Amino acid sequence: MRIGIFTDTYFPQVSGVATSTKTLKTQLENRGHEVIMFTTTDPNAAEDEEDNIIRLPSVPFVSFKDRRIIISGMRDAYKKAKAMRLDLIHTQTEFGTGILGKFVAKQLKIPCIHTYHTMYEDYLHYIAHGKLIKPRMVKAYFKFFSIGLSGIVCPSERVLETMQSYNIDVPLRIIPTGIEIEKFLPDPCTKRASENFRHELGFQKDDLLLLSLSRVSYEKNIQAVIHGMPEVLRHYPKACLLIVGKGPYTAELKELAQTLGLGRHVRFIGEVPHDEVSKFYQSADYFVSASTSESQGLTYIEAIAAGCQAIVAGNHYIDNLFNDLTLGETFRGDKEFAPTLLHYIDRGLKFDPAAQQKMLREISAETFGDRVIEFYDSSLRYFEDNLLADYEKRIPREKEKIKFFRR
Repeated sequence: MRIGIFTDTYFPQVSGVATSTKTLKTQLENRGHEVIMFTTTDPNAAEDEEDNIIRLPSVPFVSFKDRRIIISGMRDAYKKAKAMRLDLIHTQTEFGTGILGKFVAKQLKIPCIHTYHTMYEDYLHYIAHGKLIKPRMVKAYFKFFSIGLSGIVCPSERVLETMQSYNIDVPLRIIPTGIEIEKFLPDPCTKRASENFRHELGFQKDDLLLLSLSRVSYEKNIQAVIHGMPEVLRHYPKACLLIVGKGPYTAELKELAQTLGLGRHVRFIGEVPHDEVSKFYQSADYFVSASTSESQGLTYIEAIAAGCQAIVAGNHYIDNLFNDLTLGETFRGDKEFAPTLLHYIDRGLKFDPAAQQKMLREISAETFGDRVIEFYDSSLRYFEDNLLADYEKRIPREKEKIKFFRR
């Protein structure tokens, strides 16, 4: 098949969506499919990047300066998609290129599949401090966006339950995003390298090193982990929290750390390339997160793949990830972070490779690819049975006057 992926976020941007989309592209290509990526321009994109990437003119999004939205080039994108004779379109966003992808699919009379990555209710505070857009508006918008889709990929049960609460009348399938496990699995060489890297960071073997790796934003709730550090330090005076990532809440977190007198015990690393994050996982003693906005927990899975136990805020989906305590433990409520971590350390549970392998088989990139292809097949049948006839009744697309493409 020739598959068009439409996404506002792709490498070199660092995010869960970019990583998921890259994994999808790789797995589809590994199975012999041709993938054409339609995405935004990026000033940091390499000139010699992957083949079949079409970048559309874009500008930074007003509330997320590190994310971009297309402003033109839609007509050219449509022409290229038509010339490439795409068989299916898979959108990764409900805005920008996602809207374009849906429109192109309708004009080409081909199925459009969508992945719902972001729980927008967790991010409404970024727009007019949450006073402009309400949760009911998110529901109404996505119900409208879902019209004409041939299927929706739900990366977790939480997303599926959200779609069901929206009364979405489209085939839904839970397909957790897989990870390229081999990039994170430690071996004797990487173990020695991680020990050296830990030393380079200024830590001794017996120091307690905690790792937070995510976008540095309010909803990731890193502030709760920082608030818990004084209690951790009372038991482990040389403990340190590494915060890897960048985002709009960095300055506030730095000020919080200084206010609590944690200057030497909270270190801000900044953003690192995705292919370098494994050494942080492998060098840390525990991965920690108090985020309540996770729909997939990709970083949690990466930590486990790297052999790093995790102490994270739980929900129904995340609790299922940690059904074996040798991999880590979840907690409820911000104030429970430090007690849960300290109790977990005291128990001395050893990381169990057998439990790790059982989890990784379920969330490997290969399993992800197999499940997506199977869903594509069923979505193609759904399209032929339920949508194609309606599309055939429309005026031939060559004669339509489409205001959307007059840019």
